[in-house]
Amino acid sequence: MKKIFSIILTIISLSSCNKFLDVQPESSVTRERLFSTETGFQEALNGIYTKCSSDSLYGGNLTFSNLDIFAQNYTFSNTDFQKIASFQYKDPILKNKNSLIWAAAYNAIANCNEILTAVDAKQGIFSDNNFAIVKAEALALRAYLHFDIFRMFSGTYTSSPSAKGIPYVETTGIQTTPFSTREVVINKLITDLETARELLRGIDPIIPATYVIGYPNKIYADANEVRQTENAASSLFLQNRRHRINYYAICAELARVYLYANNKVKALELATEVINSGRFPWTLKDDAFNNNIEQKDRIFYKELIFGWYVPTAEKMLVALFSQANVAQYQPTPLQLDNIYERTSVGAEDWRYRQWFSTARDVTPNRSYLIKYLTNTTPLVNLHPLMAPAIRLSEMYYIAAEASFDNNPQQATAFLNDVRTHRGIIDMLPTLTKNGFISELTKEYRKEFYGESQLFFMLKRLNQDIISASGQVYPASESIYVLPIPDDENAYNQ
Repeated sequence: MKKIFSIILTIISLSSCNKFLDVQPESSVTRERLFSTETGFQEALNGIYTKCSSDSLYGGNLTFSNLDIFAQNYTFSNTDFQKIASFQYKDPILKNKNSLIWAAAYNAIANCNEILTAVDAKQGIFSDNNFAIVKAEALALRAYLHFDIFRMFSGTYTSSPSAKGIPYVETTGIQTTPFSTREVVINKLITDLETARELLRGIDPIIPATYVIGYPNKIYADANEVRQTENAASSLFLQNRRHRINYYAICAELARVYLYANNKVKALELATEVINSGRFPWTLKDDAFNNNIEQKDRIFYKELIFGWYVPTAEKMLVALFSQANVAQYQPTPLQLDNIYERTSVGAEDWRYRQWFSTARDVTPNRSYLIKYLTNTTPLVNLHPLMAPAIRLSEMYYIAAEASFDNNPQQATAFLNDVRTHRGIIDMLPTLTKNGFISELTKEYRKEFYGESQLFFMLKRLNQDIISASGQVYPASESIYVLPIPDDENAYNQ
């Protein structure tokens, strides 16, 4: 695979800052030197998180960009964006971006493999449970990256398990990894994630009840109120577990994979494990609607099971979404009214009320996504800027879909739980299967606006994609399968 022949292991200085990943890569070192100490393995792993949090991957393209455009969440006058929204995959801009995503993802995967190739022989250099944590995170990150590439560049597993999928790269070096079938990809994803889950079972610092999720900069009115303990560990490497792919994030990713493979029993089991952990509290209205902007939670931070720490993405996000009159991605007010059902059940929807600002003094009127708006110095923020990776609400949605066929009442209850915690007081009755999927799709669009999860759900269920203007793009591989980059096709025959 030409795109990943040159692998550089980047390291992060753990001593130069009090916050994980608050600095840029400082140097490159040889594999032997890097993997001669426990700190070296930790630094190599941190370097992968930095790669994943770049604008090439989850700090940009895979959270805030094309996948949400494909899902028709915006209205554009810009012809380049219109080409993206109409799935013109041969357009140079779209081809180049897809190639960049492919190359960046496989480069990060290669760095995971460098760790995994070396770590078992070095187990004796690790203290406490750090060997298991490093190995588990490298395995889980490898699977996480492969799964998103699989969901973008391959047809669905259920449509044809024996058809061509993607290369699942598990080795280091310059050799070409052939494409695996979709069934093999799914099996390898499950193997990596289940192995990682077992490594972290019972030892991840996020599991004990003493690990309290909360806001790092919250002002407490009650002196007796329980404080967050996410940065209480003496080791920086063990702090802020939700900024890393922790035990519950692995369970959640497994739930995604099992649902994609149509194994609803396992998907329900894994989703309910996360739900029943009680580890991730629902956002309180007082936090979402706080009049003090330094105490406002716009992204429902405590509900993030895992998120990418992206402090350097602030300027990009302002330009994309919320810079008045010139923001690149702008829904119309009518579009948002329809998405959030403002004239019926959604009038008080927290997401509609807190995530958007509408400019009425421009023609045509436009709305701006302020979900990722942060305060500038000297003002502080209640929590760091994160690109959501997996939310608690998604576990409820997966549990709902996975349980519907056997227990539609329970499935509806899962869906209503999320709606209740978003300010919707009208409860859904027990629905037909088609009616339920329709309501579930609406919830995905509302909940993951600006997070790029809706496209994957529409693809998995083989649903037509309908633009804001009513244009229908019939479900087919022509819209749901991104073309393999030319370089890959040329060098991996």
